[in-house]
Amino acid sequence: MSVLPSGEQWVLRAGAYEATVVSVGGGLRGVTYDGRPVLLGYGADEAAHAGIGQHLFPWPNRITDGQYTFGGVQQQLSLTEPARHNAIHGLTRWANWQRLDDGSDPAVVVAGHQLYGRPGYPHQLELRLEYRMTDQLTVSATATNVGASAAPYGYGAHPYLSVGRAIDECVLEFTADQRLEVSAEQMSPVGLTPVDGTPYDFRGGRAIGSISIDNAFTGLDGSWSVSLLDPDSGARSTLSSDTAWMQLFTGEAVGRTALAVEPMTCPPDAFRTGQDLIVLQPGESHTTSFAVSAS
Repeated sequence: MSVLPSGEQWVLRAGAYEATVVSVGGGLRGVTYDGRPVLLGYGADEAAHAGIGQHLFPWPNRITDGQYTFGGVQQQLSLTEPARHNAIHGLTRWANWQRLDDGSDPAVVVAGHQLYGRPGYPHQLELRLEYRMTDQLTVSATATNVGASAAPYGYGAHPYLSVGRAIDECVLEFTADQRLEVSAEQMSPVGLTPVDGTPYDFRGGRAIGSISIDNAFTGLDGSWSVSLLDPDSGARSTLSSDTAWMQLFTGEAVGRTALAVEPMTCPPDAFRTGQDLIVLQPGESHTTSFAVSAS
């Protein structure tokens, strides 16, 4: 019997929504509304690529050179983005997750993973993902420090909003005060710059056009949302969250067929800078969530 590259397949349904959660990474293999894509997916016989639907524990985005110091101890992570000499997107994207619920509710999937300490991250975290479908899909991510010492922590996710057509002709709308500029070589943080009046200002909504975006944004004023609209069909897909940061990526890695909207609790390099870094004390938990909807 062959095994699928993304592992076990767990389907949720409610109303016009359908989603598939997979055991590899606990990720989202796709979300549809009335048959059209809301989040970009991939085939059952494929492995996730370009980060599609993956969860980023215990840090999102990049750590420059994979090096940081915590509690006075310098750590070296594996360089999982070797071309840029970075550690990227955490440690659990390719780990196997276990289903924790009994499957009796067709609109709920709960998955868990035990992250054990390793070189570069000597901490033990119990991780939990809850997918709940109502008039939207809500994804909640929880980490509990089950180790004996404090642990640095951040969370992110890597869904791609889709309305079923190339994003260049789509209307993008979101509000953010600042954009994080990054270096060309390693995409390491350089500094924050205002969004107002720049090509990255999409307040009120406008066509994406040919602009290339691969930046973190902040100044999101609490709860925020990003919407993608097909001006011809009227189809709209929206992702919302209350994280302090988000990353937008115009999806060159997927042929600009979808827009990555990545909620993040902290910016790139937070393990190095401490900016918005969560420190989980032994026994302490942290939960954050995002939601996806369509109309």
